[in-house]
Amino acid sequence: MRSPLALLSLCLYFAFAVTGCTSKPPADSTAQNTAATDTQASNGTGENGSAKEAREHKERAEHKEAKRQPLVVASGTAITVSLGTAIGSKLSKTGDTFTGSVAKDVVVGNTVAIPQGANVSGTITDAKPLGRFAGGASLQVRLDSINIKGADVPVRATAQSFSQKGKGKRTAVLAGGGAALGGIIGALAGGGKGAAIGMAAGAGAGTGGAAFTGNKDIVLPAESDVTFQLSQPLEIRQ
Repeated sequence: MRSPLALLSLCLYFAFAVTGCTSKPPADSTAQNTAATDTQASNGTGENGSAKEAREHKERAEHKEAKRQPLVVASGTAITVSLGTAIGSKLSKTGDTFTGSVAKDVVVGNTVAIPQGANVSGTITDAKPLGRFAGGASLQVRLDSINIKGADVPVRATAQSFSQKGKGKRTAVLAGGGAALGGIIGALAGGGKGAAIGMAAGAGAGTGGAAFTGNKDIVLPAESDVTFQLSQPLEIRQ
């Protein structure tokens, strides 16, 4: 009696043992999620750390670029130019060009919009020596462009006019600027050499200087300053 029962019990034991060995434990959800993420990243459907950082950096750069606005130099701003060569009512002809450089920084807010030393170009719009028309000599100059960061930026500015009265008049007038002190000092010193001395003495006395003597023509030596006033706002890309 005991032998059949013992045999049956042993068979049941082995049956449970085999079933337990062949059954699989439940899958770990964390491991599955990690594996899925790795698979997506390798297939290009996900986004790993490096890709995300690169994308965010690009977005920040684009946002910063969109926020950058150009500097605007307001109409009426004065731009002082140091002439590169001498010009004058007899030295120059209408239509001639001249070059120079910005004599001092032009600042917008706390930013230098036009740096000192920036190259400029302009045009002689009128040049008449003494004896060519009633009333004396005349010279008119116009600022055309300023080179900023390697690019020529067109400029709209009021032309500067100089005039010298005819015979017997030892006076000098800068249109829109009053008496040219350098010319007066030069006239008092006497002769062409005195005029050059006067120019050096009076170059910084007003909006510009010119060398004048008695019945001589208008001369603006190299490195003398002429100040132009913007007639339209000047937009400068940063």
